[in-house]
Amino acid sequence: MCLILIAERADPRYRLVLAANRDEFLDRPTAEASFWPDAPKVLGGRDLEKGGTWLGTTVDGRWAAVTNFREGERPDQTAPSRGLLTRDYLVGRADARAYAASLVGRAERFPGFNLLVGDERAAFYVTNRPLLVQCVEPGIHGLSNHLLDATWPKVRSGRARMAESLGGGDQTIVARLFALLSDREQAPEVDLPSTGVPPEWERRLSASFIVADGYGTRASTVILVRADGSIRFEERSFGPGGIETGRRSFDLPSHPVGGEDAKTGALSQGRGPF
Repeated sequence: MCLILIAERADPRYRLVLAANRDEFLDRPTAEASFWPDAPKVLGGRDLEKGGTWLGTTVDGRWAAVTNFREGERPDQTAPSRGLLTRDYLVGRADARAYAASLVGRAERFPGFNLLVGDERAAFYVTNRPLLVQCVEPGIHGLSNHLLDATWPKVRSGRARMAESLGGGDQTIVARLFALLSDREQAPEVDLPSTGVPPEWERRLSASFIVADGYGTRASTVILVRADGSIRFEERSFGPGGIETGRRSFDLPSHPVGGEDAKTGALSQGRGPF
């Protein structure tokens, strides 16, 4: 995933508003968002190659998302997958603070990563480039493939548009955030970061929504965690050329931490292509 925007306790109606794009090679096998058979409290997509996930939530409002730290070189293929960082938090029992702290002794085993984890109490950011664990302050934050709130063009503009999207009801917010995530405009050369990839790729990757040969935005996701703990989760999937291939939408009722499983289900799924 190459863009994550969050409003962490920035609106009294929501504990979290999240909008994210997952960018990946088109031939990497992926499962669309659903409840996991082996972990029924977890809702999210799944990387079928390594078994982890780029983004997910649980029925009690715990959530996690990860991006790679772009370094212009291929990661060690023997290192554990970054998607296991999110998976392990979502299927585990540790709260966000404890889980973030637990990574201090093992973060160096993974390729460069940026991780966000949150629960009903707080959210935390963890990176291993260099090692850093910090509480995410209430407000609007952006993350791509550099440090949290880096001034990359799509992070800077995304945070501003996230702030503008918060007025109105759920449907209005969701529509505005999907419009934000669908922006294919590339940044001018003068604003591009230098991360070790060729200049033409630096420009392609500067867009919020990426379309390239064999690579691009595979999924756009919007999550609303309301103040009462209920959750709205919507995902749109994309194939070659950025063509939409499906939509999935879930509404999860308020669910007390440690309580019985909530009844859950997709409201709509598999609509597409459009």
